[in-house]
Amino acid sequence: MPDRRAARDADFAAYLQARQASVLRTAYLLTGDRHTAEDLVQTAFAKLYLSWDRVRDQGSIDGYLRRILVNENNSLWRRGWKRREHATEQLPEPAPHVDQYDDGRSAALWELVQSLPKKARAVLVLRYYEQLSEAETAEVLGVSVGTVKSQTSRALAALRERTPAHLNPQEGER
Repeated sequence: MPDRRAARDADFAAYLQARQASVLRTAYLLTGDRHTAEDLVQTAFAKLYLSWDRVRDQGSIDGYLRRILVNENNSLWRRGWKRREHATEQLPEPAPHVDQYDDGRSAALWELVQSLPKKARAVLVLRYYEQLSEAETAEVLGVSVGTVKSQTSRALAALRERTPAHLNPQEGER
């Protein structure tokens, strides 16, 4: 029994090590806040660990983990402590670091994505950041493929309307 538990823990630790950075990026894109994303990742991996033995298809672990992330993110806003938080004028965090190759457009784009409703943001993150197919996205979100298509279309239309001219790549072509 201890050998089996040790093997399970080693498998989980290897999976955690390999996927943690990617899952944190996805969680950040879903939440828009590094600290909330870290909490979300910790909760998601804890729940995955608890059901690690029950996951029969090892190839579906990524999808299962994404589903946990999306569900936990949706649950965060239902919790009472979230409603008791108060905004402040001063942020304790320094200005975000922008890579040298990034002229700021990437950060501005993700700020626009963060302005979308949670479901629209989840669809865009899963479709374009995680590069899931419409069917895979539908499975993770627990909706139909048609719903994914329509939410993607509406989210992209909203982004087009909200995108300032200096971020529009077509503006440079005119």
